[in-house]
Amino acid sequence: MIMERNECSTEDVDGERSGSSSSGSPEMDRNPSPPPEDDEPKASEEADAIGETVYSKHWIFSTLTRLIQMVSDEEGEQGDASVVLTEELEEDLCKVWDMAMDVDVSVFLQEYKAPDILLGVIAKSRNPRLTEICVGILGNMACFHETCISLSQNSDLGAVLLLLLGDNDPPTILETCRLLLTCVSQPAVAPLWLNRIQQQPAVCSSFCFIMSSSTNVDLLVKIGELVDKLFDEDEELMKSWVSLPSENDPNEDVQQDIASSLLEAATQLRSESPEGLEVYLHSLQLLTTVEEGMQALVGGCGHAVWGFLCKVVCEDLCQPDDPPLILQEQKPLLVPALAVLSALHSSLRSDISPELIGSVLRVLHFYAEYRQSRTGGNSESEEKDAQLKVLVETTAEFLSMVLMEIPEDLLSSFVKEGHLTEKNCVSAVSALLPQHSSVVQHLVTLLSEVEPKLADMIKKDFLVSSNASS
Repeated sequence: MIMERNECSTEDVDGERSGSSSSGSPEMDRNPSPPPEDDEPKASEEADAIGETVYSKHWIFSTLTRLIQMVSDEEGEQGDASVVLTEELEEDLCKVWDMAMDVDVSVFLQEYKAPDILLGVIAKSRNPRLTEICVGILGNMACFHETCISLSQNSDLGAVLLLLLGDNDPPTILETCRLLLTCVSQPAVAPLWLNRIQQQPAVCSSFCFIMSSSTNVDLLVKIGELVDKLFDEDEELMKSWVSLPSENDPNEDVQQDIASSLLEAATQLRSESPEGLEVYLHSLQLLTTVEEGMQALVGGCGHAVWGFLCKVVCEDLCQPDDPPLILQEQKPLLVPALAVLSALHSSLRSDISPELIGSVLRVLHFYAEYRQSRTGGNSESEEKDAQLKVLVETTAEFLSMVLMEIPEDLLSSFVKEGHLTEKNCVSAVSALLPQHSSVVQHLVTLLSEVEPKLADMIKKDFLVSSNASS
């Protein structure tokens, strides 16, 4: 470590030399002062420094040596009681944890076999806090491309990490998920990890258990991010997990399926973490993109998912007193929620509530108002508009399905109860055209019976004819 006291010691020597000269002693009677000793300590410190950092190689070696000694002592202990991690060693290991976020330190640790040391500690230690710290250090090291590749190629480490997903210590599982997510996000090693996970059905079981039973928000969010990434990267893995429960040993305890587990976690995070909820809604949306996922939803928790998403859309998002700009904030939630509702509706034939129709129409109306309020265009606003267009397309797709099936009496009640007004009807028609022109024609036909003035206005403003006259 850098020793700044060398400059101070030089000043002390100079001070003594001045004092000796003023004492009256002949200068030729005293030995000459030694040359300054700054250069040698500085060279030593530079050799001890890790890369361009001020971190000491010797200090890290010393800390890892103490760690090895502690685990050796623990291994020699009789009984199941774990050796207590001293406050000093825990503090120093946490410093290494932080240091590992520096690329030079990460490479240094890799070159000097620190991952092997940490892996040995993880395998032998019975101290949860120590295991968490060791996995955390590896997680920080994995943030860099070179060290991530090296860590990923260690098959023993890969096996141990997947086993840790079944641990009973939430902080350890959290750090393990963070490390795995970092690795799966690296294209160079993602296939290696996906293959390992595919070969371990217990990983899915561990995730299902945690998602369906944990109340730890941080852990649920991180596991959700990892599951979502796995689904996004490997469709075959997602399909296998969807069908996994039916392939279990019949002697094993019945476990919750992946779709139900995603729903449980989403329900837990609904009021706790919008960002976490977004991840789980996206995972549910990914399930609807494959036949196996739709079968699992329709034959399992599909109705529960429908009810949950209706509550989220109608009660949490895009409320009447919100400003239209709220769509920018809520689009990451609205897009997957409405996409899943759209996919489920065609299979479940669930009843559409007036509140849901009102929310769908409000989204399209808010978008129209937002567009009108724009004062200028730039690249950032254009990108945001592109994201909003995805929301509008998803919403319009869902609305088109509903309108094609809505009976005349239900549409009449929507108008009378104020869910369908002139303003939001115009916004909806604008969003539906031109892709869903047949839906608009059908809507005009129904409105001609229940609200002729509104039907005539749409015909005039959008040059749309009704089915009866086309």
